[in-house]
Amino acid sequence: MEQALPKVLGILGGLGPMATVYFYEMLTRHTQAARDQDHIDVIINSRATTPDRTSYILGQSAENPFDIMAADAARLVTFGADVIAIPCNTSHFFIPRVQEQISVPILHMIRETARELAAQGRRRPGILATKAGGSARVGILATTGTVRTRTYQRMCEKHGLPCAVPDDAAQAAVMDVIYGDIKQGRPADMAAFERAAASLRAQGCDRAILGCTELSLIKRDEGLGVFYLDSMEVLARNAILAFGKTPIGFD
Repeated sequence: MEQALPKVLGILGGLGPMATVYFYEMLTRHTQAARDQDHIDVIINSRATTPDRTSYILGQSAENPFDIMAADAARLVTFGADVIAIPCNTSHFFIPRVQEQISVPILHMIRETARELAAQGRRRPGILATKAGGSARVGILATTGTVRTRTYQRMCEKHGLPCAVPDDAAQAAVMDVIYGDIKQGRPADMAAFERAAASLRAQGCDRAILGCTELSLIKRDEGLGVFYLDSMEVLARNAILAFGKTPIGFD
């Protein structure tokens, strides 16, 4: 018997708020629709006061975001969500425990991004093949919390994709862009962003994952090229497909 498609998507957001806004816009813009009723029904929980994920992971804060995330996920289920999406990469450190608290699936952005990158490699043979000498080919641009927990590295390695992360100075630049610019509503310092990207290219990377949804806003605003794979685009596309809709307009 064919399984019924889910009817309502719950977005556990506010992590940060603008990334949540952009994710909902992306869902709407990229769903093939001729009328309002062709779109996905969505419930958005945007709790901006959720404690900072990176600060807790790095031991810089004792405020654990897990309890709030789990309670909000349960609330989305109570309100009728059949599937949950969380447009925040760093929060995926907590996802296994959150998933244990609820009865509906969470779309795993990091896992699906690694799968998509591996699939792209199969479609374009050689694009992610390791160079002589074993240089890493997939770069990770993300918060220091995501980098230190190796959330992306582990997922990529499961798909045979060796990884690289920016050097310490370049990683500090990434954090300045995320926390000093984007989360404060300022334009991204593109010189700092490009220094981080250059650090990855110097390590032999052919592609880089935008592994923080604040960095997805840079792709939107600056028109970044094919070197970058946007994790939020991957999440949006998979959400659209999960509801039996047709995604359009993605690169």
